[in-house]
This record gives sequence, C-alpha cells and structure tokens, in this order.
Amino acid sequence: MKILHLDKNHPLILAQLSELGFQNDEDYISSKEEIEAKINNYEGIVIRSRFDIDKAFLNAAKNLKFIARVGAGLESIDVDCAKNKNITLIAAPEGNRNAVSEHALGMLLSLFNKLNQADKEVKQGLWNREANRGVELDGKTVGLIGYGNMGKAFAKKLRGFDVEVLCYDIKENVGDQNAKQVSLEELQEKVDVLSLHIPWTPLTDKMVNKIFISSFKNPFWLLNTARGKCVVTGHLVQALKSGKILGAGLDVLEYEKSSFESLFSENHMPDALKELIQMDNVMLSPHIAGWTVESKEKLAQVIVDKIKELYGLNPKKEILPAQEFGVSGLGGFFFKTKDPDHLKVWYKKHLGMNTDQYGWTFWWKDKEGNDCSTQWSPFKEDTSYFAPSEKPYMVNLRVKNLHKLLEQLKKDGVTVVGEVEEFSYGKFGWILDPEGNKLELWEPNDRAFL
Repeated sequence: MKILHLDKNHPLILAQLSELGFQNDEDYISSKEEIEAKINNYEGIVIRSRFDIDKAFLNAAKNLKFIARVGAGLESIDVDCAKNKNITLIAAPEGNRNAVSEHALGMLLSLFNKLNQADKEVKQGLWNREANRGVELDGKTVGLIGYGNMGKAFAKKLRGFDVEVLCYDIKENVGDQNAKQVSLEELQEKVDVLSLHIPWTPLTDKMVNKIFISSFKNPFWLLNTARGKCVVTGHLVQALKSGKILGAGLDVLEYEKSSFESLFSENHMPDALKELIQMDNVMLSPHIAGWTVESKEKLAQVIVDKIKELYGLNPKKEILPAQEFGVSGLGGFFFKTKDPDHLKVWYKKHLGMNTDQYGWTFWWKDKEGNDCSTQWSPFKEDTSYFAPSEKPYMVNLRVKNLHKLLEQLKKDGVTVVGEVEEFSYGKFGWILDPEGNKLELWEPNDRAFL
C-alpha cells in the first residue's frame, strides 16, 4: 500500500510503516493542486494542517482508504464527504492531551500569580511586590467546556488542588471522578475559571461572544488551548476592559491561518489584537500547547498504532462479553475469626494496619493515578453474611456494571444469591462459584475505584 506524507513528522512514522511493508512517499512542498493531480495513486495520506482536505481533493483521491492527521482534530477535513466515500479518518488526541493539560495549568498559575508581569518588571529594575500580589487556585471552581481527551487530561492535572471541577459536554454521561458533568447554565452559575477543550465546528464557531460571556454570574478567568475561532476577540477585549473576564490565557487566536503556521494573512494587525497584546492580564502563546518534545513522538506513535489496528497488523485482544462490565479489581478479603475485635487490635499494634470497625482499608493508586482501595475484613465465626456458603471466607470483587454482569452470569447458568442491594457507597450482588464459594460483587459509586 502506498502512503503519501504531506507534512514532516517524527521519523518513527516513516520507519515503522516501512517495516510493516507500506510504501512511503514524501511531498512537503507541492501545492494542493499538484497533490490533487497525483493523489489517485495513493491509498493513504498522513498530514498535519498544511492545507484543507476538501470535497475537490477527496473527489480526486479515488483510491484513498484512510486519512491520518497527526493532531487532535479533524476540522481541516470534509468529514461528511470522506465518510460517504468510506474513507477512514484517523486523529491522535491521545498523543498530545498531556502536553495540552500541562500548558493550560501553567498558563492558569502564571496568570493567577502575575508571573509574566513580575518577570518583565524585575528585568526592568522594578520591585513592585504589592502590585504583583497573586491569588490562589485552591477554593476555586473550574469549569471545562468539552470533556474529551483534552478536558479529561486537564481535570486530572487539577486533582492536586483543592478545587471543584465541573464539565459541560454535548455528549451525555462523560463526567468521571475528576469532573462533575453539569448543564451549561449550572456551569455559568458557579465557575471562577473557564477552560475550553472543544473542536472548531459550526456549534462552537464564535461561541464565546458577548452574549455567552454575559451569561456568567461571576467574573471569571478564561483559558483557550482549543481553537481560536471559538472566541470572538473583540468581545473578549471588551470583557477584559469591563472586568467581566479577569484575565485570559490564549494559546490559540481567532486570526490564525487554518494551517496554524502563522498568525494572520493580512499585512495589518486587527484592532482587537492590538489591544489584546497590550494587556498585562493576558498571556499568549503561538498554538504550542500540544507542541512538546514528548508529544511529537506520542502523536506519531498513536498514528502508527491506529494504522496497524486498521489493517489488522496490531489486532486488539479478544474481549469476552463479561469483561466489558466485569471485574476491575480486588475489593477485599472477608474471613471468619473467633474474635474480630481482638484481631483488629493485634494487627494494628504489631503490623501498623490502621484498622477500624470494618477492618483495614488499604489505599493505593493504579497506573493512571486513580485512587483505589482493598479491604481486609474479619467477621465473627457465627456470621450469616457468608451464607449459603459454608467456607470460612468470602472475596469481594469490584465490577464495572453490576446489573449487566449479573444478567450475563444468569445466562451462563451461574448461581446468583439474593437480590441486588444498594447503599451510599455502591451496589452489591452475590454469586457462588462451582465449589460453593460466595463472591460479593461491588459496583462502587465512586468510579475512581474501578
């Protein structure tokens, strides 16, 4: 299969695709028209943002099977036309989400502590301590619009701060342990900081305008590491002047070229931008939030991995039906003992286990940094909680979706004991294994435990 590369990327793309047997051709200088004249010779293209992949281009690409964009979004591609032609679209938001989230956090903390202004003044020989007194992030409410790869990564970074994180998204049920999903109205009612993590679409074009800004109850700080055309710069400037917006961290601007390679096409600077760049409470960067040494490699690797998956060169492992909603971790080990209370005291004294009325909760973090726990729980010998099992122990397992799992287990002929019970800390169900061991299945309300 022949692949045409239209932008320079990390060399691992060429190297790994070549090892897999693909033919890689490179053309980083030809015009769009020149590319269209030969694109019918290729089954795949790899591009960043050099030019738009529009209907005319796609009509010329008669043999195209996939378009891989080494970046997060697909706004430079006529998505509907590509799908009608059965062309697979590949993007790589997983590759730079960490870089974007770190950049957004850096901008926010710099704005709160006036670091840019303070740095500039000290270098000019000024020592204005009171004028550069900052504010703290702790205690604030941060609102995220868009809760996909970028929004989730930023929310995860905020876990180290004592903040409330709210998210709004057009998709339902995307909230998690790091951000509570709310309506746009509730978000506008509560937030102190607003961060955009949205693609540029007809729905988000010029979304942040004077009407949108005025809908917020309190003055707020604005971060935009998404797309510049989602914010009306003139209206932003007005809000900064009035104090409705307290400060802004902008990695993207309304006036960028669609290729993101330069600021604007005209020879003159727009008036709103002239005012914006003079404001001390505004921090700007040239669309580099996702532009790190590490993300360059990660983006490339994600693209290669998705191409491999597309052609069955890196097939996903088989997922059994129960695995989709089944066991995600060991919830705890419950066992019978003659004197549970004495045993708890002994373990606490001699082994340092911080026991309480339930036993000992061992807290730990998984590889993603999520909070998890495992429970050690002694029960009296005459407990009926283990019934009908006669074994002196019972294992508690965390599961992803208790009701779906129980439905599947019943279909498989597994013995289900009793009915599902629900408490403030989760749902519980019980089953028996082939040897009569009773297993407790626990779906925590706190998704971090999964």
